[in-house]
Amino acid sequence: MSTPIPASTRYYRRGVTKVLWVPTIANKQTPSRAELAAGTSLEAETGAMDGWQTTSETVPTPALGSRFTSVVGGEITADDSSLTFWASKNGEDVRTLLVREASGFVVWMDEGDVPTQTMDVYPVTVTSQAKVREMDNAAQIMCQFAITSEPAENVTIPALTGP
Repeated sequence: MSTPIPASTRYYRRGVTKVLWVPTIANKQTPSRAELAAGTSLEAETGAMDGWQTTSETVPTPALGSRFTSVVGGEITADDSSLTFWASKNGEDVRTLLVREASGFVVWMDEGDVPTQTMDVYPVTVTSQAKVREMDNAAQIMCQFAITSEPAENVTIPALTGP
């Protein structure tokens, strides 16, 4: 009999997931605690998110000697991604932080900022700050991002520092 996959400890994302804007990370595969601490926590003002996942294409590899066409892994891509924030009536909100053409990293700690758990590090450039204008909803700002190189996925969250 085969071994079953371990049972997951399921969770509700809101109140758990942390998302950071980090201006500088020397090595996206091994961000330091100091680099993460220099970032800005975004989850308290995040009202929606879209994208933030990679996909892999396949490439057909036909052979004359077979009618079956096998495939191999091909391009890895990431769709355009966005974060939508609550707008402030006085204008002091995400617009002062995530300005168009700012480059940095969006870091996702899906299970929270827990050392030894994993995070995903997305190198990005802010491409727009769109004001979401709707009649019956609270005002929001949607920041769109270009993912500029392959994200570092499932990177270990570093230990906390200090007392």
